[in-house]
Amino acid sequence: MISDLLSSVSHSLTPEQLTIFMFAGLMIGLFMGHPLAFVLGGTAVLAACLGPGSQVLGLIINNIYGRAMDNYVLVAIPLFILMARFLNDSGVTERMFESMRLLLGRVRGGLALTVVIVSVLLAATTGIVGASIAVMGLIALTPMLKYGYNKGLSAGVIMASGCLGILIPPSIMLILMASYSPVSVGALFAGALIPGLMLGAMYAIYVLVLCLIKPEFGPPVAAAERAETSTGQLVLRLFKYVLPPMSLILGVLGALFAGIATATQASAIGVAMAFILFLIFGDRKLSTCYNTFIEAGKTTTMVMFVLVGATAFTGVFAIGGGTDVISELVLAMPGGTIGALLLMFLLVFVLGMFLDWTGIVLLSFPIMLPIIDTMGIDILWFVVMVAVVLQTSFLTPPFGYALFYLKGVAPPEVQTLDLYKAVIPFCLLILITCVLLTWFPWLITGLPEKMVGYS
Repeated sequence: MISDLLSSVSHSLTPEQLTIFMFAGLMIGLFMGHPLAFVLGGTAVLAACLGPGSQVLGLIINNIYGRAMDNYVLVAIPLFILMARFLNDSGVTERMFESMRLLLGRVRGGLALTVVIVSVLLAATTGIVGASIAVMGLIALTPMLKYGYNKGLSAGVIMASGCLGILIPPSIMLILMASYSPVSVGALFAGALIPGLMLGAMYAIYVLVLCLIKPEFGPPVAAAERAETSTGQLVLRLFKYVLPPMSLILGVLGALFAGIATATQASAIGVAMAFILFLIFGDRKLSTCYNTFIEAGKTTTMVMFVLVGATAFTGVFAIGGGTDVISELVLAMPGGTIGALLLMFLLVFVLGMFLDWTGIVLLSFPIMLPIIDTMGIDILWFVVMVAVVLQTSFLTPPFGYALFYLKGVAPPEVQTLDLYKAVIPFCLLILITCVLLTWFPWLITGLPEKMVGYS
């Protein structure tokens, strides 16, 4: 009945009106608090009936099963999520942080520097932002405040470094990006490696320089406490707790970059190695293992539900002429290619204030990548640039997820306003990184050309 009523006014929306209707409906649904997947799907159904006609929904269903669900690359997503869960439940992260704290605690800002290094290793082994920030918040924030570290520096470095999980490979975001672009997973992993390490290095340099200028922001650990651990004990701890995660990283990325394994096969290797670490360092309880599988299943289901909703949304949007509207708008921007790129990156940045990376990738790629291809821009470079810009999606209010992840585990003296202020310098560092990657695109394209034969 409702479908017949909506169909009676079909074709009443022009492509321009359809574009406004769909994005307005998306924002209204999100602000009402509905889940993203259902907002996307519901908006797609309404727009189909008001625009191209309800008969296109059959095509959309075929597209969902034919393109989205029947995608072999996406098998790697639940496997990498499972790998991350096994590592998280093994307890190796806490031991790794304590080992690095003992090593770097004598340096001004050493604890903050430890957070950056451990977060980079976590990013390369888990790829899940929420897990990285929550774990680092629990094990690092209270000790940093205890040793007299500045609240803004402590919170900011945990949030910004934790967000590297969506950029440094292996990352489930990069896998999803590869499945919606002509770029292979291996090429995308290789292209994102240097930018991810660059951001980590910039955070580390910022910490060291800030603590050099303002020593009270990051005082070193007292000599008496450092003396409690001998050099031999420290070396043994580093060998025992830092080497295994690094071996996991080298095993997964090495197999992928060397062409020995595909992304899906590499993810299976990662799960096997992570399970071994869980057996060595974890509690080895059957209940813990069961919960690991359940949590991995929940995360995977969330991603797949959003994927189905976004596929329906972008399908109706394209059939209704919305893609042409956006393309004409972007190509009409003053400044030519630079103006068009700035507009697209600005759109990604603004969307990051309201959506998580899953929704942004699934919404923007089907619309933007054809435009990028028309303009003759290297798609690998553009995709990695979007991944870097999306670092801000977790840091910028009002819906900066990193802020809420950390607030959930932070002590009472750390207020929400402190978190908002803490991310400002790190957002500026991300902007500087974007400028450098634009001036020197080989920082993205160079490694894929050498390691995976990208052309």
